[in-house]
Amino acid sequence: MKPLFHVTPSGWIGFAVAAFAILVLPEISSRYWLSVFTSAGCFTLAVAGVAFMYARLGMVSLTQVGLMGVGGWVVLRLNHATNLPFEVNLAAAALVTMVFGWVLALPALRMRGLYLALVTLMAAGGLEIVFATFQFPNGGEGFWGVKTGSSEPFRRPWIAQSPEAYLRYVIACAVLGFVFIELHRRLRPGRAWALIRRSEAAAMAAGVNVTLYKTWAFGIAGLLGGAAGALLAGSLGLLDDGTFRASESVMLFALAVVGGARYWQGAVIAAILYKVLPALLNIWGVDADLAFVIFGIGLLHAVITAPDGIAGQLRGAVAGLWARTRKGGADA
Repeated sequence: MKPLFHVTPSGWIGFAVAAFAILVLPEISSRYWLSVFTSAGCFTLAVAGVAFMYARLGMVSLTQVGLMGVGGWVVLRLNHATNLPFEVNLAAAALVTMVFGWVLALPALRMRGLYLALVTLMAAGGLEIVFATFQFPNGGEGFWGVKTGSSEPFRRPWIAQSPEAYLRYVIACAVLGFVFIELHRRLRPGRAWALIRRSEAAAMAAGVNVTLYKTWAFGIAGLLGGAAGALLAGSLGLLDDGTFRASESVMLFALAVVGGARYWQGAVIAAILYKVLPALLNIWGVDADLAFVIFGIGLLHAVITAPDGIAGQLRGAVAGLWARTRKGGADA
């Protein structure tokens, strides 16, 4: 077993990509692309949560975008109602959505597969109705904090006031989220989840508390989703119910499969497809809805020929190239 803090080659590549995104990307991006990349960074964190659930436990959760809305609601309400720092509001939003994740874990204790997906999708639909009915806080009075007219400005972190700095802030948070997942994978919860995915009966026979570890996993996915929603609220300053529709949760899960749920690269690829690709189509003068056709083709490709997604294919291609290079060197 590898040491807890051992960094794999894939991990070093991830840190290199993050360093490029933090140091170079903000300097070469226009205001429009700064907004697009920031949104993509937020959704990378959300995709990481839903991909983690599917890869580690084989469970399909279709509430991730709804949980992002909950996190965004909490951080907006605290921002307008208190003078707490953004980091405190972010942590509170993540903890609240973690509790929501625990609640969603209750049906997961008795069902799997299609039935679990339907239950979580119904929960996402319920959250969508709540957001559409009560809207998001914008500085008003009362519990909901909604008022007509102009909204109060949103307070960003003191180290991330400019769009460039906030993009760096979001990328750093996404990296921390990936590290958080990886540490859990290497510790006892990761071993328990692997056994549960293979056979719940075998896990219980081995003394694994299935209820605890399923609830734990849902809590982590909720925490990451809430943090993503809070960061998105900090980027936009004001949220709209149209951003957190139940159908978007389905799309997010599908893209997690297309990207490759087992690998961190898969979450990045999924977020790029979800946010960057439609922006590119708009710039090229093509209807952004064409992206949904591309997503469908990608999902069929992943289901039929690439169960590990685009990230799995890329890793396989790189491994094959490296093996051929080493073989050529040995022959020489």
